[in-house]
Amino acid sequence: MAKQKKSMRHASAVKAHRQSVKRNLRNRQVKKDIRLAVRAVADASAAKDAAKLGQLMSVAAAAIDKASRRGTIHWKAAARKKSRLAKRINAQLAPAAAAKA
Repeated sequence: MAKQKKSMRHASAVKAHRQSVKRNLRNRQVKKDIRLAVRAVADASAAKDAAKLGQLMSVAAAAIDKASRRGTIHWKAAARKKSRLAKRINAQLAPAAAAKA
């Protein structure tokens, strides 16, 4: 549609729109990666797989930090996500650790 009415629009507006579409697609993919990483951690914690959990937790934290560095999510939102994820993991693993001890 932008190409059809190009003569009626500012070139800078057309370029800005193109950039915003690219950014939107990139940001949506990054957020999807975060969701998938967090879901993998949740699945591992539900399965009580402590060995796999540490590795998946670091992958999820890295994905969240990367999104924060790129500006996809706010740095405080990233910290909140990581904190809540760690809190949830520790709450699920604490009863198992207490039962073993």
